[in-house]
Amino acid sequence: MDEVSDVSGTAALAICESLLLALNDRNILPEHEIVGILRDAAAAHSNDTGEDGKAELHLAVAALINGILAGGNSVRHK
Repeated sequence: MDEVSDVSGTAALAICESLLLALNDRNILPEHEIVGILRDAAAAHSNDTGEDGKAELHLAVAALINGILAGGNSVRHK
């Protein structure tokens, strides 16, 4: 995937991370709910059958989300 075509995905990720942080900061969603959302998203991609011909992409998306979870980027630990 070339860098120019990845701009939309990078922007979407940044916006979603900011939204998750804002929801947590304003006590709308607790940390465990946000972690659950991220785990569900990762699982959806890691369990994808790849029938769409994009198995490698789904695995990469799952790995990225799991990396976010491991790094705590989308949750400010209190």
